Parts: sequence; C-alpha cells; structure tokens
Amino acid sequence: MKFAICQELFEGWEWERQCQFAASLGYTGMEVAPFTLASRITDVSAAQRVTLREQAAKHGVEIIGLHWLLAKTTGLHLTTRNAEVRRATAQYVMDLGHACADLGGTLMVFGSPAQRNLEDGVTTDEAFEHAAEVFKAAMPALADRGVSICIEPLTPKETNFIMTCADAMRLMKMVDHPNFVLHQDVKAMLGSETKSIPDLIHEYRGHVGHFHVNDTNLLGPGMGDTDYHPIFKALSDVGYDRWVSVEVFDYKPGAEFIARESLSYMRRILSELGLDQ
Repeated sequence: MKFAICQELFEGWEWERQCQFAASLGYTGMEVAPFTLASRITDVSAAQRVTLREQAAKHGVEIIGLHWLLAKTTGLHLTTRNAEVRRATAQYVMDLGHACADLGGTLMVFGSPAQRNLEDGVTTDEAFEHAAEVFKAAMPALADRGVSICIEPLTPKETNFIMTCADAMRLMKMVDHPNFVLHQDVKAMLGSETKSIPDLIHEYRGHVGHFHVNDTNLLGPGMGDTDYHPIFKALSDVGYDRWVSVEVFDYKPGAEFIARESLSYMRRILSELGLDQ
C-alpha cells in the first residue's frame, strides 16, 4: 500500500507548500481535485502542468491522479437525456484524462454526485445506458494516455445513482474496458452496503483500482469510530498494493492536524498488524 492525500484539504495553500508539507509527513502521493487548479481543467496550460508535476517531484511526491472530476462545473451531466450534454461530458472526461496524464497521474475517481444524479423522469436503466455511453466514448482516449477511470459508489445521502459496489460492477460490465475499474471508499461503503468492508474487499478483489480512507464523521481514518485493523488486513490479504488516499470532508480540525493524524494512525495499524512499510 502507498499513501496519498486528496489535496483539496489544502485549498488556498501554494501548490509547492502542499507538496512539501505532505512529503514531510511521509505521504508519497497527491490526489488532485481539478477545481483547486482552475474552473475548468482546460484552463490549466501545458506549461502549468509541467510545473505542477516538477514541483511535486522535487519533494518526492507523485501526482497520482484526479478526483471530484465534475465538481463546480456547469453544463455537464453523466445520466441526462440530453445527448448534447452527454457528448460534452464525454469530451470533458477526455480533457481531464489528458491533464491527468500530463501531471503524471494514472487514475481518475468518478464521484461527482450532483452531475450523475437521476434527473426527473430518467429511469435507473436509462441512466446506466447514458453513463455507459459517456464512458465508452471517453475510454479509448484515456487508455491511450495510460489513465483509468475508477467508478465510485456513493451513499444514498449523496446520490441516487450507483450506491453499491454491485451497482458499479453493473456499469463496468456495460462499459467493458480494462481501464474502467472499481473504486472503494470507506465512508461510502459504511453508508450504503449491507456487507462488511473486509467482505467487500475480498468479494471485489481484482476489480479495485483505488481506495479512499475516511470515516462516517467526514474526518480521516482514526478520527472516528471505524476500526481499520480488519480493513487493512483484508487489503493485505487480497494483495492490494495500490494507492490508499486520505479523503476528508470536514476540514474544521485543520489541514495539518488531519493529514498528520490520519497517516500516523494508518502507520500504527500496519505496525500492529505486522505489516510495517
């Protein structure tokens, strides 16, 4: 397992300060929310992308990819009946994929609940067809750049489309592309699944391209009631060796505290399990 942090936690900091601080704690990856860079990813120039990548590398940090892909955008939607909007969404996903690769990343987490929720009158079956259409259009360009889409189930509090790993697998089968994979998020699984997280990790082994850690209180691992011993043991048991990213939604304790305590807790759990890195 490799540890990254979702950097919108540091929004308002200079980029190099973000990288330096994350690296000083021991994170080796940064997961970028595009809205922290510009209103649209296409507004981030080629030269800016090179600079961001080089500054991260200078501190020993890898930009692993993007998430919150459609957040704070307008005119984009995954499941709408509007074919023109779906085409624009597919194009923007491709734009994001090019930026992701330019930054050195290889994955993009598709959450964006507001831009995937079912509009009035759209059935769930229609939504799956529309979503599959968008991703099928985008995947060849992403794959050419070595980028994968990680589809993220979310809780019913956040969305009414793709709320379980089984839902995500349904869409994955429709898209039918090796670069279209499953994302698992601790908070989301706790809020929407009937099976335990270790059981879900085992059930979907081989399909998971990325993993987010947090808790139902919207803070980081170790800052809520969730015991991570069985979670990390399950990840180890299935041979998960990809990125584990801290993603929080409540920033009140402060970015420094959240980032430090989350990583410290995860390292302690690994040590107690005999999985020291």
